[in-house]
Amino acid sequence: MTGRSSIAVVCGGVGAARFLRGLIDAVDDRSLTADSITAVVNTGDDCTLHGLSISPDLDTITYTLAGAIDPERGWGLVDETWRAMESLERFETVRPDGSAAAPRWFNLGDRDLATHFYRTARLAEGATLTEVTDEIRRAWSIPIDMVPMSNDRLSTMVTIIEPDGSHREISFQDYFVRLRHGVPVASIRFDGDAELSDPARRALTGATSVVIAPSNPLVSIGPIRSLAGVDDLLAARRDRVVAISPIVGGAALKGPADRMLVELGHEPSVVGVARLYSPIASTLVIDTVDAQHAAEIEATGMRCVITDTVMSTPQVARQLALDTLAALP
Repeated sequence: MTGRSSIAVVCGGVGAARFLRGLIDAVDDRSLTADSITAVVNTGDDCTLHGLSISPDLDTITYTLAGAIDPERGWGLVDETWRAMESLERFETVRPDGSAAAPRWFNLGDRDLATHFYRTARLAEGATLTEVTDEIRRAWSIPIDMVPMSNDRLSTMVTIIEPDGSHREISFQDYFVRLRHGVPVASIRFDGDAELSDPARRALTGATSVVIAPSNPLVSIGPIRSLAGVDDLLAARRDRVVAISPIVGGAALKGPADRMLVELGHEPSVVGVARLYSPIASTLVIDTVDAQHAAEIEATGMRCVITDTVMSTPQVARQLALDTLAALP
């Protein structure tokens, strides 16, 4: 890359957040600055609880880049307290059957609540999610741009298979948090009439290059790809799109991506990831433990880059970012 460059990063949550942190650390070694990076973030996981508008992937990225994330959980704030959630217990004995009031299966820390209070109030005032996200980003002194994929509601819905074999559709957070993604999945659906936001569209079409972060390809990247025109615009500039596999050695580093791939008929390997991304990306970055699959990846029409992708330290994340940037034309 020469001259002034810009990068759009298509993002889910934890893996994307760690990659973005490495990318920010790497910009001094490239013709790139932090303010020329835009994260286009999945909002299919967004939900409303306690009347509050919650955007898990946006918040995970914000807290990670602010150096405030809880490093053990990978979500929420470090040194968090849980007094509000604990205090909800008293209402469980009086809550009527069928009421969804005061749920405790989705933990919201006391300090984390402030973010949701602010987002909810601003949305109620008529601000768009894009505007509110930028305000929160600036409040946390995040140096890159962050834009939600859409200002409209798009909800990831998961059809699970019950023990008796019957199927039931639930929200993604019900599946992921309440059921701890421990039940088999029959299908995924994206519910809502949403459009790609204008800032997200500008980022994906105007950036020098696009990186698909190491996020779950089905429920983190999938909602973004489901928006009308996204795959077409990525396919049109496929030679400048690089994807990073979230699958290492046949397993997901975090979350249910590997099991979901199997359950939904995909191969749970870097080759399976390549088949999902080959229509929209020209290059796939994989971990060294998967080097033996390079020829199979190239057979899908993708170039294969092999490096350490397990971001166990900031240094590894930085090197992954450098290697990803080096793979861009």
